[in-house]
Amino acid sequence: MTVRHFLTLKDLSKDELHQLIVRACELKTMHKSGELFEPLKNKVLGMIFEKSSTRTRVSFEAGMQQFGGGSIFLSPNDTQLGRGEPIEDSARVLSQMVDAVMIRTFEHEKIETFAQFATVPVINALTDDFHPCQLLADMQAYYEVHGDIKGKTVAWIGDGNNMCHSYINAAEMFDFQLNIACPEGFEPMESLVQQHAHRVTVTNNPKKAVKGAHLVVTDVWASMGQEEEQEARIKQFADFQVSPALMDTADKDALFMHCLPAHRGEEVSEDMLDDPRSVVWEEAGNRLHAQKALLEFLLVGSK
Repeated sequence: MTVRHFLTLKDLSKDELHQLIVRACELKTMHKSGELFEPLKNKVLGMIFEKSSTRTRVSFEAGMQQFGGGSIFLSPNDTQLGRGEPIEDSARVLSQMVDAVMIRTFEHEKIETFAQFATVPVINALTDDFHPCQLLADMQAYYEVHGDIKGKTVAWIGDGNNMCHSYINAAEMFDFQLNIACPEGFEPMESLVQQHAHRVTVTNNPKKAVKGAHLVVTDVWASMGQEEEQEARIKQFADFQVSPALMDTADKDALFMHCLPAHRGEEVSEDMLDDPRSVVWEEAGNRLHAQKALLEFLLVGSK
């Protein structure tokens, strides 16, 4: 069987992604009902973290345990990916010992190289360019409330970062329109925007982007590794805060999402996360179920 990787949403077909969201909902129902389901018994997930995370580590570890398998956490102190041993060699070695590898790192090229030489599935748990696992959780959160997002309009407000890039891919793969509002100079990757010009509109006006949108999404203004830019970015992004007042200009049934952690008073107002239109807690919890569906797909096959 050919090894499948998940480095961006485009590594799966539209049908496969849709089935993954449906399966994630099924697995969530099974988990909440207390049903024992262990399709990955005796399987091991290697987890390489060059960037720290709460949600990513807990969701993957918990998911493997609930599936009857196990996981091995490798911190920057435990591995020198591409610094001591060549990435190609690390991929070959780990492929002999674990059944899949999850990597959370900086350069996207690093995970592409690893996947090229790995003989087990490789999962992108975040790079500087993309964060596809979070998009699975987001799409599941929308599906649970309003069904298929096909034909809807999504507004991305803030930095043109890895989450924004994954939303651009999602617009294509889940068939929705995407309005992106960024301060000048912080727009997403131009080549990616041009590739999806039929799906994506970029503006510097958040009100224009949100008007009539069915889903409004944001992220921190300074991502991991950009901490020294924090103060400058607060000034540059001052007009890009998502608040209940801004949400009032969206569709009457619009939802709000944030991948977390959030900086209340910056990219979101103090009260936005607790607004009735916010589904951030369900969105966060869905990391567990969406990733379990992904692990099952990559290691067992579709259900």
